[in-house]
Amino acid sequence: MQIFHFHLMPYRHMDLDVIRREGTAWVNLSNSHYDPIKGAELYNEYLDQMEFADEVGFAGVIVNEHHQTAYGMMPQPGVMAGALARRIKNGKLGILGRALPLLNNPLMVAEEFAMLDNITRGKFIAGFVRGIGAEYHTFGGNPAESQGRFQEAHDLIIRAWTEPGPFEYNGKYYKFKYVNPWPRPYQQPHPPIFIPSSGSISTIRWAAQRKYTYCQTLAPFDAVARTFDMYREEALKAGYEASPDQLAWSNALFVRETDEQALRDVRPHLEAYMNEFLTRNPTMMMPPGYSSVESIKRVRAIKGYRGARQTVEEILDKGLVIVGSPNTVREKLAACQDRGGFNISLTKTQFGTMPPELVRENQIAIAEEILPYFRNRSPEPRRAAAE
Repeated sequence: MQIFHFHLMPYRHMDLDVIRREGTAWVNLSNSHYDPIKGAELYNEYLDQMEFADEVGFAGVIVNEHHQTAYGMMPQPGVMAGALARRIKNGKLGILGRALPLLNNPLMVAEEFAMLDNITRGKFIAGFVRGIGAEYHTFGGNPAESQGRFQEAHDLIIRAWTEPGPFEYNGKYYKFKYVNPWPRPYQQPHPPIFIPSSGSISTIRWAAQRKYTYCQTLAPFDAVARTFDMYREEALKAGYEASPDQLAWSNALFVRETDEQALRDVRPHLEAYMNEFLTRNPTMMMPPGYSSVESIKRVRAIKGYRGARQTVEEILDKGLVIVGSPNTVREKLAACQDRGGFNISLTKTQFGTMPPELVRENQIAIAEEILPYFRNRSPEPRRAAAE
């Protein structure tokens, strides 16, 4: 299994009482609560953590994109990736992913990603997303156009990477007289493409048809396993058998010497992450036209754990994250790998309010106790299918 280091870069200094009072950490939470002095320290702290992850043996480092939220301070993930591109020496570098429908010019992503692919000499992973529903409020975009704009932007980027220019493009949403981006990607025909999703049926089907790596965002593992089964079914419909390397699970790991110590140390930070930083106004999440009724029902079922306040014990019981001693974490992650049939883990070692000294200890423990065990481990697909 490839275990990547995935970072959300939350504003961990946030007053949690404010989030509780406001009822959201997204869109409507005033940026007056952001202190630029503390934020500057956090950006450098988090970049240090990403660079250290590369040093200790993670398969790569992953950043992502969110807007107007204390949950993640990366509205422009290319800035973070650019800061890391020359510093990451051993693993890969990925953006999961750029929200294509929110952009007026997808060719800027084609250029940005090609630059990163060249700077890293072919160690870049390209991620494309539609953006969560709340971000159509932050950008003022039409959610009913989300699917169409995403697919057209994707198709244009792939053509820009693979078809010699200049050529003219006239689509429904984008029109260009000259498509001729410099530079071209280092990897041919283009970097590997990852597609993160909360479990939208249309996204799963679309990714499987194109043989892209599907990344399931944080969810109870029972739902994750069912989603991966759906991807495999869609791959068979498309005429091929999906590889475990086409499936990635976004999770969080926390390792201490004993289960008791891990539970005690992680409690305030994990509970803050799940109960405060993930708090969203439900009316913002699924704006009309954003998804089909079928997909909305499925995503709500998958994300149904977000409601009443949860303790660490309840979070762990649902398989949302894995916490414990090295043996416990190895056993639970291996069981998930076998059941889900995936071969890529997008692992957070920092979440919520977790301070840097605890993150460093967690990263070292994972590097020493977890990474070597999974480096050459593959899932048991027949067992996964049977369950």
